[in-house]
Amino acid sequence: MMSTRFSAKATALSRKRRTVLWLAAGPALFALALLVWPVARLLWQGLWGEPMAGLLLDDSVPWWLDAHLQWRVGWTLVQALVTCVLCGVLGLPMAWVLARLEFRGRVAWQRALMLPFVVPTLVAALGILALWGPRGVLGAPLALAGWTLEGSPWMLLLGNLFFNLSLVVRAGMDGLAQVSAQRVAVARTLGATPWRAFWRVEWPVMAPWLASALCLVFLYCFTGFGLALVLGGQHWATVEVEIYTLIAHELALAPAASLAVAMLALTGGMAWAYAWVERRLASPARITPVPRRPVRGLAIWSGWALALGAWLLLCGAPLLALLLQAAQAVGFGQGWEVLREDDTWRAVSNTLRFSGLAMALATALGVLHALAGQAMRRWTPAALAWRASAYAPLVVSPVALAFGLLLLYPQWLASWPLLVAAYALLAYPFVAKALTAALDALPDQYAQAAASLGAGPVRVLWRVTLPLVAPALRRGMAFAAATMLGEFAVSLLLARPEWLTLSTLIYQRLGRPGSANLDAALVLSAGLMALALLAFWLIEGRGEPRRAPHQD
Repeated sequence: MMSTRFSAKATALSRKRRTVLWLAAGPALFALALLVWPVARLLWQGLWGEPMAGLLLDDSVPWWLDAHLQWRVGWTLVQALVTCVLCGVLGLPMAWVLARLEFRGRVAWQRALMLPFVVPTLVAALGILALWGPRGVLGAPLALAGWTLEGSPWMLLLGNLFFNLSLVVRAGMDGLAQVSAQRVAVARTLGATPWRAFWRVEWPVMAPWLASALCLVFLYCFTGFGLALVLGGQHWATVEVEIYTLIAHELALAPAASLAVAMLALTGGMAWAYAWVERRLASPARITPVPRRPVRGLAIWSGWALALGAWLLLCGAPLLALLLQAAQAVGFGQGWEVLREDDTWRAVSNTLRFSGLAMALATALGVLHALAGQAMRRWTPAALAWRASAYAPLVVSPVALAFGLLLLYPQWLASWPLLVAAYALLAYPFVAKALTAALDALPDQYAQAAASLGAGPVRVLWRVTLPLVAPALRRGMAFAAATMLGEFAVSLLLARPEWLTLSTLIYQRLGRPGSANLDAALVLSAGLMALALLAFWLIEGRGEPRRAPHQD
């Protein structure tokens, strides 16, 4: 009898291992071919690669001794750190207002926090130019007063704030939701002032959440490409732009590889810090949240107005300015002409075609990755490593990834499947993370009850599990679709002229002189924004305010 039980248990374990291997094989091989090997090839080129005769700018001087590159690295660090400080200072009061006050429009504001995560990078850059540029809604009056932001570092910092401020606000709200109402009440009963109760009770709870968000803000700003390329100009561009310039314009592959390796080391260290903080936060506890209170008193009303006004100015006004200037370009300028050009509709067709194909691939990979993680959840070390691997495509900068693909697969550069695969690599983590969180929250009893009635594993998955996690799957697919529609860095390095997409067409228009090209870029940007929002709305549909994709 004992032998029979042991044999049955061994057979079940063997069957489960085969299931895990089959589920994990696809995502693992895909990541190996599209991420691990290209990054390894880049590391080899940067650390031990042979100098490429005739392709080096100056092979006698290492990049870290070059004054120009020292400035690029230093400024990249400074702009990321300054953005973190500004996001922390501005985001904390906004998070407190949304988490602690009850007012009309709070849910709408909370929903609008997701807007920067859906808007493509180039659209955000055009929005900043439409608001603060020399012809901008606010920039033009400021220029008449003798104060202009053009050519200053503030353009890039404003772009960073647009993308990252809502991220910190969302994290602050989540942190404040973890504060126990009983502990705050006890502190107030013992005579603590509101400020002292916040500082001694609430701040220690929410600080790790803010630290986690600020790690991501640093990573996003440090590896950012599109905003730095458009808003940084020649002087305030970052290292990612320098790597792109070395590859695309100067053919200096060896210095570009060395620089990319150094950036990978820095971003890897920050990613480790982010993972460490996230691990500390992965200990759910039952708490009674602090109830929201109505807006009363001059000080509270003033704080509410300042917080809302600052968010509207930094995150809402750029998009409104872009829509306004696009409408003016169509009605009174030459923007309407771009709608009649063949290149425009070819770019729309390519954008939809590449994004649609990549969407199907990213969804399949994300579902397999999440199911494999769920199947191996009892093997703690392997499960943690597998789940953490979903973050890998988000840690490596798109420029470094595209450069690695250029080095490893030069013979495939003439085939669009490589471009589609790169799109899917950058998008499938959103599907995997959203679905993994939903599977974790799903009680085992549902699947066990279906199995006890005779349903096989595939039928349980199709009839029970997938319908229950469908909202999370749609949410992940919506973020993935928005990411692919506006993808820019990989498209710029890997796409051929006949594979023109909307983002590369916008960049081409911005690089040409004349008001007609600027009008065309504004109209195309408004169209791309509408396309991304439409795709997000169609896939995700209606629902409660969602968490940011990196926080699922």
